[in-house]
Amino acid sequence: MSSAPLASVLFVCVHNAGRSQMAAGFLGHLAGDRIEVRSAGSLPGDRVNPAAVEAMREVGIDIAGQKPKILTTEAVQASDYVITMGCGDACPVFPGKKYLDWALEDPAGKGVESVRPIRDEIRTRIEVLIAEIDAERQA
Repeated sequence: MSSAPLASVLFVCVHNAGRSQMAAGFLGHLAGDRIEVRSAGSLPGDRVNPAAVEAMREVGIDIAGQKPKILTTEAVQASDYVITMGCGDACPVFPGKKYLDWALEDPAGKGVESVRPIRDEIRTRIEVLIAEIDAERQA
């Protein structure tokens, strides 16, 4: 028997090709269907960053099939949490949403060696986010 997700999270970065894709991959992997996951970009790229794909593959998460998506007002409205990835995007603001900005280095143009620390920082932040969502829903 499935139940409704505890929350919905939208990750936003400019190209939706690196940071936001890795964050969405980790959240989906670690939280399963308990938390609904979305990602988008204000100027989506044409593909997910290959170094991000490889870095995630190293930890057992496959994001190779993901495609960058355009940020829409509807995606923001449908999300409980809107997390921007240090890129200064101007997101529509709606009451009742929790907005966070995660200042993370952009993996664009970097090799997998440089993407690994970014990946690991994202995982740490995702683990904290899941704990926060769980705590809020139990309160």
